[in-house]
Amino acid sequence: MTTTAATDAEGSGAHPRFAEALRELGLGHLVPQVRRFPDATRTATEAAAAVGCELSQICKSLIFAAWGSPLLERSRELGGVPVLVLMDGASRVDLELVRKELGADKVTRAKVDVVRETTGYAIGGVPPFGHKTRTRVLADRSLLEHDVVWAAAGTPYAVFPIAPEDLVAHADGTLVDVRERTS
Repeated sequence: MTTTAATDAEGSGAHPRFAEALRELGLGHLVPQVRRFPDATRTATEAAAAVGCELSQICKSLIFAAWGSPLLERSRELGGVPVLVLMDGASRVDLELVRKELGADKVTRAKVDVVRETTGYAIGGVPPFGHKTRTRVLADRSLLEHDVVWAAAGTPYAVFPIAPEDLVAHADGTLVDVRERTS
């Protein structure tokens, strides 16, 4: 097993800050269940292949920026207000549906520095909770189609299993339908 600075003291593979967040949320039992891989799994496809699960069982944690929403507490002069969308790995987020859900004027993908600043984690390793700052969380209902989903554990090298209902609850997410529909 490859080790990096992101491996916590217990050797679980979870980012130390995320392992601590799990404990604080009463989910410390999940720390030993974290799976660490020798190669990065920055995409849902890579993560599903590494875990050996369906692509839709991967939970993507995606940060977007929203402008002009009365539902968001704070505003930013540059970059919009960060919003976390939890989406199954086989689907894409429909930005128009996110915009409507938030009552925002505009929604875009957040810039790399905004993702890091908001969550404390790099893209490809953003977990569904345990972030540096609190954000509004939208969780797509498609996640509920499985008994277990896999989400990043704070690094691109590690994932953890969780029941989707628990994931949404601990992320303080609102269940929504923001999945892009294909014709």
